[in-house]
Amino acid sequence: MDSVFLITISAFILAVILIIITIVIIKSNQNKKYKKEIEELDIEKNSLLGVPVLSEITKVKELVKTDNLKEKMEDWDNTFKLIRDEAIPSITDSISDADFLIDRKEYKQAIRKMANIEMELRVLKKKTDKLLEEVQLITKSEERNRTLITKLKIVYREQQNKFERTKKEFGVITASMEEEFSRIDKLFAEFERAMDNNDYVSVEKKIVLLDDKIKRMDKLLADVPTIVLMATVVMPNKIEDTIIYYNRMRRDGYPLDYLNVEYNIKEIKDKINKIIENLKNLEMNDSIIELKTFVDYFNSLYNDFDKEKECKDLFKQNIKELGYRIDNINKVVRDIYLQIDDIKYNYNLSNEDINKFSLLNKSLEKINKDYKILVDQGKMKTFAYSKLVDELDGLSLKLSRLQDDLDYQLRSITSMKDDETRAREQLNTIEDLLKKSKYRLKDYKIPVIPSSYYIELTEAQDAIREIVKELDKKPIVIKILNIRVDTARDLVFKIYNKTNDMIKIVDMAEKMIVYGNRYRSSYEEIDIALTKAEELFRRGKYKESLDLSTKSISFIDKNIIDSD
Repeated sequence: MDSVFLITISAFILAVILIIITIVIIKSNQNKKYKKEIEELDIEKNSLLGVPVLSEITKVKELVKTDNLKEKMEDWDNTFKLIRDEAIPSITDSISDADFLIDRKEYKQAIRKMANIEMELRVLKKKTDKLLEEVQLITKSEERNRTLITKLKIVYREQQNKFERTKKEFGVITASMEEEFSRIDKLFAEFERAMDNNDYVSVEKKIVLLDDKIKRMDKLLADVPTIVLMATVVMPNKIEDTIIYYNRMRRDGYPLDYLNVEYNIKEIKDKINKIIENLKNLEMNDSIIELKTFVDYFNSLYNDFDKEKECKDLFKQNIKELGYRIDNINKVVRDIYLQIDDIKYNYNLSNEDINKFSLLNKSLEKINKDYKILVDQGKMKTFAYSKLVDELDGLSLKLSRLQDDLDYQLRSITSMKDDETRAREQLNTIEDLLKKSKYRLKDYKIPVIPSSYYIELTEAQDAIREIVKELDKKPIVIKILNIRVDTARDLVFKIYNKTNDMIKIVDMAEKMIVYGNRYRSSYEEIDIALTKAEELFRRGKYKESLDLSTKSISFIDKNIIDSD
C-alpha cells in the first residue's frame, strides 16, 4: 500500500515538473519570437533611411535654374528632413519601448505597440516612395522626355506629310491648319529651350501640351476634309436642288407651306456658316453629326415631296369615289323620306325608329357639308394633299359607319315588308289546305263526324280570320301578325292531319267489317262482334269499331293483324 502511494506521489511531482519546464520553454520561445519581430521592425525602419532620396535630391540641386524647380526643391527638402529628423526618431523610441515591454514580459502591451509601429512604418514608407518618385521625375526626366518627344516628332512628321498630300481637301480651312502646325513647331522649339535651361517643370507641361495638340491634330486630319466637303459642296448642292424642286412643285400647284422649307433652309445655311467659322478656329464640336442631320432632313423632305405627289393623285381618285358613295346614300335617304309616311301608315314604327332616321339624316347632312369643304379646299389648293387625304379618310370612315347604320334600318323596314308578304303567302297556303280538308271529308261521306273535329275546325277558321284582320289593320303590327300566322298555321295543319287520319281509320274499319262478313255464318262469336262493330261505326266510334272487328277476326285469320 505504501509503495503504491509513493509511486503516485512521484508521478504527480514528475508531471508538475514537466508542466513547469514546458511553460518555461513556451515563454522562452515567445520571448524570442517577439524579439525577432522587434528586430525586423528596426531593420524596416533603417531601410527607410537607406533609400536614395538624399542622393536624388542632391542631383536636383545641381539642376535648379528656375524658380518653379527651386520651390519644388525646397518642398522636397523639407519633407525629407521631417522624415529623417522627426518621424524616424519617433519610431526608434517606439521600438525601444516595445523591446522594454517584451523584456518585462508584458506581451499584450508589446503587441499593441508593435502594431502601431507597423502602421507608422507603412505610412512613412508611402511618403518616402512618393517623395522619391517626384524627385526622380526630375532626375530621370531628360532621358524620358527625350524618348517621349522623339515619338511625338515621328507622329507629327507623319501628320505634316499627310496634310501636304491632302491640302486641297481642307479648302477654306487650309490656312487655319497651317497656323496650327506652326504653333506645334513653336512648342517643339520651346521644349528644346526648356531642356537647355533645365526647366523640367515647364518641360513636363510642354510635353503634355504637345501630346494633346498632336492627338487633336489626328482628329482634325481625319474629320476636317469630311466637314469641308459636306459644308462647302454637298450641302450647298442639296440646298440648291431642293429649292429648285420645291419651287417647281409650288408652280405645279402643290401647297407646301406646312413644310416650312424656306425657313428651315435659311436656318441650315446659318448653321453651316457657323460650322465653317468654328472650323476656322479648329473647333469641330458636333459638326459631323449636325451635317448628317441636315442630310437626313433633306432626304425626309424629298420623301414628303413624293408623298404629296402620291396624295394628289390619291385625293383626286378618292374624292370622286366618296362623292359617288355620298350621292347613292343621299338617294336612298331621300327615297326613305319620300316613303316615310307610307311606311308609318303601313307599319307600326316606334318613335325610336323614326328618331334614328332623323339622326342618320343629320349625320348625312354634316358629311355632305364636310365633303363640299374638302372639294373646295382641293380646288383652292390651300391645304397639303397629304392632310386632305387624311381628312378624306376620316370622312370616308364616318360615311361607312353611317352606311352600316342605314343598312340596319333598311333591313328592319325590309324585314317588315317581307313579313307582310310572307304572311299573305302563308294565308293563301293555309286557306287552300283547309279547303282540301273540307273537300276530302265531303267526298268520303263519313256518316258521323265527331264534335271535337268541328271545334278544332272552327278554331282554325277563326285563326285565319285573325290573320286577315291584322293584314287589314293600318299600321300593321308585324310582331302580332307573325303570332297570328304561326297560330293559324299550327291549327290548320292539325285539322288537315286529323282529317286524313280519320278518313284512313273509317276506310279501314269499313273494309274490316266487309272482310269479316264471310265468317258470320260459320262463327257466331264473329257475327256478334261484327254486329257490335257495325253499331260502333254508325255511332262514329270508328277506332273502337276497327279494333273490335280486327280482334274478333284474328281468332280465325291470324294474318289479319299483320295485313292490318
